Amino acid sequence: MTSDMTARVLRLLSLLQTRREWAGADLAERLDVTVRTVRRDIDRLRELGYPVDSARGHAGGYRLTSGTDLPPLLLDDEEAIAIAVALRSAAGGLTGIEETALRALAKLEQVLPRRLRGQVTAVQTSLAGITWEERGPRADPALLATLAVACRDHEIITFDYTTRRNPANRRRAEPCHLVDSGGLWYLVAHDTDKDDWRLFRLDRISDAVPTGRRVPPRPVPGDDPAAFVASRLSAAPTRHRAVATVHASADHVRARTRGLASRLTPIDEHTCRLDASDDHLPRIAQTLAGLDSDYTLDADTDPETIDHLRTTAHRTLRALS
Repeated sequence: MTSDMTARVLRLLSLLQTRREWAGADLAERLDVTVRTVRRDIDRLRELGYPVDSARGHAGGYRLTSGTDLPPLLLDDEEAIAIAVALRSAAGGLTGIEETALRALAKLEQVLPRRLRGQVTAVQTSLAGITWEERGPRADPALLATLAVACRDHEIITFDYTTRRNPANRRRAEPCHLVDSGGLWYLVAHDTDKDDWRLFRLDRISDAVPTGRRVPPRPVPGDDPAAFVASRLSAAPTRHRAVATVHASADHVRARTRGLASRLTPIDEHTCRLDASDDHLPRIAQTLAGLDSDYTLDADTDPETIDHLRTTAHRTLRALS
């Protein structure tokens, strides 16, 4: 009896989500119950936090309205697929909502039926987009979802990690936060073997496996994951050195150099110093070209960087002439 009532209330909720307003008699007919039973089920939905408005009289009816909190939603197969694909796309490239999208995706994929997971993967792999600006290696959305769940549940994970100098080796860590910096994703985690905080680039992580062991949440040094990532990145060595004195305010340059805020030093109101060092020479040229301001390269910029910038400038001049 209870299961029948639960199924009927869920069916009622699904109907209310498909139309702006329902007459009580129409709902009763759809559910094969009396109008009085519909009224009782509406009251049950209200007790569960669903804001259902009603109008009395012959032309009265019921409608689901907005409330102060978001109650659980019922999705059909097509709606669930559309939302999962949209969340995966957001996690891959829309600035400012990536981690929120990942948390939502983790919740959805946890309850998504197996038959729908295959459809989501098929749709995602069939879609193509145009990338106008290459910001570096992209992380695998499936890996992002796995790590997002581990961060949320404070679950220890193991994975293979490859660095620029060393081949892949197995790591074990307590994941804490995912941070996007200039198009590159980083995992902030506490390395259990080294007993220290570490920063892992997601494009260098493979074969991530949750262990099933959960631990109490561990606060990030400084209680600011983004600041922790920025401080580690600014201290990390790069292959190519490029430091420029820019004849523009720090705010002007900051707005045009995504992910380099920690490498920007104001000199005065109209001048600042930017460390545009990078492992990729074309990215240095792209960063400097995007400043939309005059600049001079400092003496500690390495010769290889200067040669690349000179070659790029000559190529542009030849094209213009």
